[in-house]
Amino acid sequence: MKHFTSFCAILVLVLGSAVSLNAQAAELELTLEDIYKDGTYSTRYYRSVRWMEDNQHYTTLESNRERNCSEIIRYNAKSGERVILVGADQLVPPAEENPLAIRDYQWSDDNSKLLLFTNTQRVWRYHTRGDYWVLDLSSGKLQQVGTSLPSSTLMFAKFSPDGSRVAYVSGHNIFVEDLQSSKVTQLTSDGGERYVNGTFDWVYEEEFSCRDGFRWSNDGEKIIYWHSDTEGTGTFYLINNLDSLYSQPMPFPYPKVGTTNSAVKIGVVAASGGETNWFDIPGDPRNHYLVRMEVVPEADEVIIQQLNRLQNTNRVWIGNLETMALENILTESDESFLDVHDDLVWLEGNQYFTWTSERDGWRQLYKVSRDGKEISQITRGAFDVVALNCINPKSGYVYYIASPDDPTQRYLYRSRLDGLGDPERISPDGEEGQHRYQMSDDAKWALHTFENANTPPVISMVELKSNKVIRVMEDNQRIREQYTALGLSPKTFFRVDIGEVELDAWMINPPGFDPAKSYPVIFYVYGEPAGATVQDSWGGGDLWHHYLAQQGYVVISVDNRGTAAPRGKAWRNSIYEQIGILAAKDQAAAAQKLLDTYSFLDRERVGIWGWSGGGSMTLNGMFRYPSIYKTGIAIAFISNQKLYDTAYQERYMGLPDENVEGYAQGSPITHASNLEGKLLLIHGTADDNVHYQSFEMLVDELIKQDKQFDMFSYPMRTHAIRERENTTLHLRRTMARYWLNNL
Repeated sequence: MKHFTSFCAILVLVLGSAVSLNAQAAELELTLEDIYKDGTYSTRYYRSVRWMEDNQHYTTLESNRERNCSEIIRYNAKSGERVILVGADQLVPPAEENPLAIRDYQWSDDNSKLLLFTNTQRVWRYHTRGDYWVLDLSSGKLQQVGTSLPSSTLMFAKFSPDGSRVAYVSGHNIFVEDLQSSKVTQLTSDGGERYVNGTFDWVYEEEFSCRDGFRWSNDGEKIIYWHSDTEGTGTFYLINNLDSLYSQPMPFPYPKVGTTNSAVKIGVVAASGGETNWFDIPGDPRNHYLVRMEVVPEADEVIIQQLNRLQNTNRVWIGNLETMALENILTESDESFLDVHDDLVWLEGNQYFTWTSERDGWRQLYKVSRDGKEISQITRGAFDVVALNCINPKSGYVYYIASPDDPTQRYLYRSRLDGLGDPERISPDGEEGQHRYQMSDDAKWALHTFENANTPPVISMVELKSNKVIRVMEDNQRIREQYTALGLSPKTFFRVDIGEVELDAWMINPPGFDPAKSYPVIFYVYGEPAGATVQDSWGGGDLWHHYLAQQGYVVISVDNRGTAAPRGKAWRNSIYEQIGILAAKDQAAAAQKLLDTYSFLDRERVGIWGWSGGGSMTLNGMFRYPSIYKTGIAIAFISNQKLYDTAYQERYMGLPDENVEGYAQGSPITHASNLEGKLLLIHGTADDNVHYQSFEMLVDELIKQDKQFDMFSYPMRTHAIRERENTTLHLRRTMARYWLNNL
């Protein structure tokens, strides 16, 4: 319900009454084939960038089209010298003719070996299962690990600290393999349908970004891992009706709101094999989440974060790997909910660590002593730290992304680790938009990416101290020229004052826009706490919305309160216990204000669309504010909040027995009897995230209420509705036709 990306939730169509393309030549017309089939406007980028140990070089994956593979290229940050570090010939396995097709790679700590990930398969959303090979750069030896296990079943392989062994997961069990002898030691044996070792069940992966479920100890003698017992968790069934004569059920544990979670614990086992010792973390394991666990540097300890079920209390534990003793060193609590952050970095001889908190009303970085007794603030100001880039103890600075003045943009700042002084902006003036940096550990060099809504990514190597561009590595000039030649109207940003608050918004007008005319308008919505739509970023050029604008529609998007914008804790927490209620109210107020303000917006031709949480928002708009919205397209939506998973929905809505009215009023199905306009429902039948069940229950209710609507199901497509041949293009054509016929 949370996932919306440039093309996984970018659909608003505005094919108005017969509108021509102005004076655009046919060859410059933006077509759906160009966007979704031919890749005409695809930008170039750098794959799998890894800074090397010396902080002077970095490596990337680059295609060798002649050999149909990717090679690992090393660049010198200062000079730009390019060296093929691992070429196609080095990637040919013994007795084979063709090189491996590498999807990703990892360095050993000393940069002497590479772990290559290939022959991959997707698990839920990401390619996390496949085969692994080790390449020794000094000897040139290429060897596969896990050869006794089924092909494409290995997950999260990683070198031991000394690089002599590799540990990995297969079939929900953990293995360690010695690279010299190829001896494999199986550390767990109970993995299967019920027990999961070294990785996670669906809800942990989806809601807490927990995928890699084990760690090496610093001395390489132990493996610390998560273990999940899924018994008692409800089983959901997807049905495959396409790939065999008889339907095939596809079961997986999925805890819906108010039901039983998996029981999760953390254990320690010798890397040579033996019995597992378990940390006895207080609390019911089915009503708590163990969301983070990392090894403390230079210590025989781990640091663990434990959330309660309501996710408003985070207890931080230090666990001893020998004695299994636990110490609660820090407890963070909130009246609404807490987010989990990956900003824990050890400082000052590992006696302090960084900690992200919203305790002062903004997301700021703090320094906490190892015993939790000292807490001091590092970053200060009325702004949110969006992301941590690099901590450089030698220089005494932390580098981070923030946007104090405009939540649609992103810039690099730095602050002193001692908390003194004001934040210092590093990103250059005059480049309004969003900046990203992949920095060397010594904070001397960075791959800098700059973009905005009307500028494709420009990637440069910069020297951070002087903010000097050493060289431009990719400016995507071809895309820039194509984009300009289309004659598109720029995406413009502004704010809508709805009385209680000002909301960020953007608008795209049709080419040749005439404010004296009247245009149909489509509102693109999301509105959930997991993301924001109003960002000054490239997003693939947002070509779908530009396509609609070319057909004669005005396209608008507004971020309501509660979205993941860097506007402070009060903004984000305002949505607590009223998902689908406050957001729908804000969206309707903004739409009404814009319709009252701009005479060129035709109030009789107002559309709304969204995907996932935006699909739910579309339904709430159509059902609760039928006087505003005349036509809607809702994709992959939740119609009843009780159908979604425990971790997400309970975080923002509380427990269903304690917020009965909130769950009812926030669920679109409650208001289905109010439908007046034209509505198209779209869903994939193999959606493991927002189940097809949600679609069918709403259809059943609309029939019960004698409401006319349209529906379209995509068989065996997931939440992204992109699998199988021609799906993406077909979906966009379906939407385009619906807008044309009904708006």
